[in-house]
Amino acid sequence: MTTRLLLVDDHAVVRSGLRMLLENEHDIEIIGEAGNAHEAIEAATKLKPDLILMDIGLPDHSGIEVTREIKKLLPNVSIVALTIHEDEEYFFKMLEAGASGYVPKRAAPEELLTAIRTAASGQVYLYPTLAKLLVRDFISGGRPTNEQIASDLTKREQEVLTHLAEGSNNEEIATALVISPKTVARHRENIMRKLNLHSRSELVRYAIRKGIIKA
Repeated sequence: MTTRLLLVDDHAVVRSGLRMLLENEHDIEIIGEAGNAHEAIEAATKLKPDLILMDIGLPDHSGIEVTREIKKLLPNVSIVALTIHEDEEYFFKMLEAGASGYVPKRAAPEELLTAIRTAASGQVYLYPTLAKLLVRDFISGGRPTNEQIASDLTKREQEVLTHLAEGSNNEEIATALVISPKTVARHRENIMRKLNLHSRSELVRYAIRKGIIKA
């Protein structure tokens, strides 16, 4: 299945480089480009892409605002932030706006491709060093809400949760924790059941909405 992709970045040279990288991938089709917020919203509305690569530092409006607006207009579109910003403030606000991925521009091309394919499949991709922020407060018991939720999870479930937030699949988690993939799957089901969630995307948004992490 081909992912129809829209590039949003205010630097033409960056868009050109991304196009050169992505055009070689058989499952990705670049259907348009935009250099500012106005163009991004207009192109998204007209072209209806499956996924948007979104720069945060646009000249007219923040990519965070653009993401929020596009998600209102096109709830099913996946948006992956590709940005120089690695601050917690930008990271959490972008996720809160509805992004399904967050990748720094310093990341290797393979990381970006993985992020695109992960987000296109309906999952959330977070760059490993940033993903750790997502579960830091979740399992630390720093606030009452946090303590209540953390207490519902066993130590092993917390370990599985950490790996899930970092983007690991069942087999990778099984290898890291020296348990079977079936055991990982069972822990994963228990985590989602206890939190009444159904996907990693819901886990991200739940954590932000409940104040488990700071947005």
